[in-house]
Amino acid sequence: MKLKDLIKQIDVIKIDGETDIDIMHIDHDSRKIENDSLFIAIKGFIVDGHDFIENAIKNGAKAVLVEKDTDSIEGITIVKVENTREVMAKISSIFFKEPSKKIDIIGITGTNGKTSTTYFIKSIFDAAGKNAGIIGGIGNIINSEIRKTNITTPESLEVQYILHKMVESNVDICAMEASSHALELHRVDYCDFDIGVFSNLTIDHLDYHETIENYLDAKIKLFYKTQRFNIINIDDKYGKEIIKRIEKLSTPVLTYGVNNNAEVYATNIEHSAEGVRFVLNTPKGCTNINMKTPGLFTVYNALAAAACGYTYDIDLEVIKRGLEDIKGVKGRFEVVPTGKNFSVIIDFAHTPDSLEKALVTVSQFAKGRRIVLFGLGGNKYKSKRPIMGEIAAKNSDLCIITSDNPRTEDPESIIKEVLEGVKRANGNYVAIVDRREAIRYAILNSQPNDVILLAGKGHETYTIMGDKKLPFDERKVVLEALVELDNQNILEK
Repeated sequence: MKLKDLIKQIDVIKIDGETDIDIMHIDHDSRKIENDSLFIAIKGFIVDGHDFIENAIKNGAKAVLVEKDTDSIEGITIVKVENTREVMAKISSIFFKEPSKKIDIIGITGTNGKTSTTYFIKSIFDAAGKNAGIIGGIGNIINSEIRKTNITTPESLEVQYILHKMVESNVDICAMEASSHALELHRVDYCDFDIGVFSNLTIDHLDYHETIENYLDAKIKLFYKTQRFNIINIDDKYGKEIIKRIEKLSTPVLTYGVNNNAEVYATNIEHSAEGVRFVLNTPKGCTNINMKTPGLFTVYNALAAAACGYTYDIDLEVIKRGLEDIKGVKGRFEVVPTGKNFSVIIDFAHTPDSLEKALVTVSQFAKGRRIVLFGLGGNKYKSKRPIMGEIAAKNSDLCIITSDNPRTEDPESIIKEVLEGVKRANGNYVAIVDRREAIRYAILNSQPNDVILLAGKGHETYTIMGDKKLPFDERKVVLEALVELDNQNILEK
C-alpha cells in the first residue's frame, strides 16, 4: 500500500519526504521492522518509541510516524501527527482493509468476568454452528488455535491484525475483552462493535485512572462504539449509571441480572461443589442450566453470554448446550485434580471484589477449612493491599500471604501492607515470601476436606521479579508438592 493512501484520512501536521512509496509492513516495535516498513513511534509507560527510530531505520523502515519534532533523515519519510497512538489505530485499520467491518465483534468490559464471558460466548456461537474467535487475556483464538498473549487487549495494530487473520480464516464473530486501558489508549478505536457488554465495576487500576469516576468514563467509551445492542448488568450500581448515561443513544439496551428487574435473568439458583444450577429466563422463554464451574459469578457470566446469544436470535436450547459444554476456563476457579481428600482451586482473583466472590463461593461448599493463598503485584495496587488482606481474613480460616509478581518492589514490604488488613480482621495467617514454598506449605499441611484457593495468578505461567519474567506454573508446583506429600506419607507408614 502506498504511504500516501495510508495517511490521506488522518490529520497530518508535517511531512518531510516522499509519500508515493510502497509500505509493505507497519509496526511500533523497532525490533520487528522489516524492509519497506512504516515505523510508528509511540510513547509508552516505560520507553518512548522515538528513541528507537534509528534502530527501526537500520532494520529497513523507509517511513516513520512521529509526534515529536524529528530532524530530517536522508531517504526516510517522516510524518508528524498530534498523537501517534491514536493515529496508529486508524492507519492499522486501513492497512488491514478495515477487518472489523467484515466480522461481528462483541466487546466485553468490566473489572471482573471478561475472560470467562468471552469463552461462554464462543461456546454458545460454536453450538449455533458459527465460527467464533476470541481476543483476550489468556490468548487469542482463531479456528481453535490459541495464540498466547501477555496483555488483555493488545495495541490497536495487533487488534487489527488479529481481526484481519480472523477474516482470512472465515471467523464469523469475535468476542473481545475491552479493558479500560484499551478504551482509554485508543487500542480499539476504528473497531465496529456490534455488541457491548458490561459485567461490573470495582476498585482496580486506580494507579492509572486515579479515580473510580475516570475508570468508569473509560469503560463507558465502549457503549458509544456499538451498533446492535448494549448489554448491561443491572445489578451493578455502575451498570445502572451506564444505562442512564447512554439512554439517548440509538443502540438499544438489554439488561441482565439476578436481583433486579432484568430482561435476561436467573432464578432458582442452586450452588454445589460441582457447579451451579439455575433457570435462565429470557423474553423468549426459559430453560434449566447446569454449569460445571461453581459460583454466583458463573451465573452472571452465563447470563451475559446468553443475552448475546438472544440478540442473535439463537435458540434457547442451543444457548443451553453452549453453556453446559463449558468444562471450565484456565485460571478461572479452575479445580486442580489432586486425588486427595482436599481440594485445590486456582483463580485469577486479584481485586477485592473478585477475591471476596471467590471465597464466598468456596464457603458455599467447603466442608473443612477454607485456606486462601495470595499476594499482590509490585509497583501497583498499593491501596488494595490492606483491603484484600481484610477480605481474605474475614472469609477464610487461614490466610497464607506470599508473593505475586513483586517486580521491583521488596516482596516483604508488600506482604507487610497486606497483613495490615489481615491483622485488622484478627485473621489467622502465615507469611511465606517464596510462593513455591507457600504452596508447598499449604499442601503438606492440608487436612481432610480442606479447600485451598490459590488466588491471583490464574492463567499466568510466570512470575515477574525485577525486570525478569521467570517460569512459574502453579499447576506444576501443586503436582510437585503432591508427590512430596505422597513420599512423606509413605515414610510415616
